[in-house]
Amino acid sequence: MRTFEHSRRVLADAIAARVFPGAVVEVGTHDRAVTTLAMGRLSYEGLSPGVAADTIYDLASLTKVLATAAVAAGLVERRVIRLDHPVRHWLAAWAGTDRQQVTLRHLLGHASGLPAHRRYYEHHEGRAAFERAICVEPLEYEPGARSLYSDPGFILLGLALERAADATLDAQFEAWRATAIDAVLPLQFLPPREWHPRVAPTEIDPWRGRLLTGEVHDENAAALGGVAAHAGLFGTAASVGACARWWMRAVADATRPVYREFVTRGPVPGSSRALAWDTMLPTSSCGTRMSPTAFGHTGFTGTSLWIDLDRDTYVVFLSNRVHPSRAGDAMARVRPALHDAVVDDLTHV
Repeated sequence: MRTFEHSRRVLADAIAARVFPGAVVEVGTHDRAVTTLAMGRLSYEGLSPGVAADTIYDLASLTKVLATAAVAAGLVERRVIRLDHPVRHWLAAWAGTDRQQVTLRHLLGHASGLPAHRRYYEHHEGRAAFERAICVEPLEYEPGARSLYSDPGFILLGLALERAADATLDAQFEAWRATAIDAVLPLQFLPPREWHPRVAPTEIDPWRGRLLTGEVHDENAAALGGVAAHAGLFGTAASVGACARWWMRAVADATRPVYREFVTRGPVPGSSRALAWDTMLPTSSCGTRMSPTAFGHTGFTGTSLWIDLDRDTYVVFLSNRVHPSRAGDAMARVRPALHDAVVDDLTHV
């Protein structure tokens, strides 16, 4: 019987070092969850409740793969969009000779030329304002020449997907979710107030002047009303695990080649990026023990999902490492250590 002793030790050491107050890890295969580890507390307050398997986390940039990639791949599969559609096909404001060749594929692969981050929320609110701001953003490099992880690129992608489907991103995601995973699993944008007692708090946010609980941590996503292609989803480890199993089955299905394309490393020089997803490097957050074909993603709040088809394994790792402040980089050491420990625990019974 597997006790996941090494994984528990990594989590316990991280909690003791105050990397995060608590965390939930789910490990599974393509058809079931194998174990769930829930350790620590929701916050550092003395009377804070303990973390449980059903604790809800701000998933941050896991939104890019759990929501946006699923929606985009579905639209490609139904031939509503093509990956090589130029962005200007859907967003007329994306104009200028330097950006005419930018496609939805470039946005998905973080290769559009757009910058990594901008504090749009300081001066803009709502979709129309964000669209205008991003569409005139100077490009930092020639599209397709390299990859630079870009939140503005994904925000723009979400706007294009909404225009293409004539439906909001959250409505499209809810339609996908209703057919893909167990409907009772909590996974959505804009978590209802009744969820809040189970939600792990994130940061005491200087911009909003309050502790954030059940309110999206990412400021640009907040300025977009809490629904954005780059951030905004909340959910449990079990709900993220259900999405992982769905992707494992979809990628393995030879009749649905678009999903294999989404998790296959692209042609951009020097990039590990697939479409929305990242792929395994020995220096990445998945550690050194996963297969070279593994794919995954991280979230700024302290979340990640890695999927290893060759090992028939996924690892969901949810924490609130930005509580009470985003300062510190210890999570960069904890993530690979945790994934290496999980592989070790699975290998040695």
